[in-house]
Amino acid sequence: MTQTTKNVTLFKPLTRGDTQITAIELREPNTGALRGLELFSVLRMDVTALRTLVPRISTVTANEFDQLGPKDLAIVANEVASFFME
Repeated sequence: MTQTTKNVTLFKPLTRGDTQITAIELREPNTGALRGLELFSVLRMDVTALRTLVPRISTVTANEFDQLGPKDLAIVANEVASFFME
């Protein structure tokens, strides 16, 4: 059975005002969340495509997404891509 949500624990927490975001919960994208994106770009982990998609399937904003470090970006991208695998 495929998971419909995935939790990513961040190596470097994001800051939202006085709050530290230490994890991101990603929801499985539906067709509406993928609207305007090329599926190939999402699967090859294109940062621009992920910057659009991740805020649609989580509570992280695009500006907060821009704060992700390289390790966190790679893990988030991998988890997003895993929604498309069996």
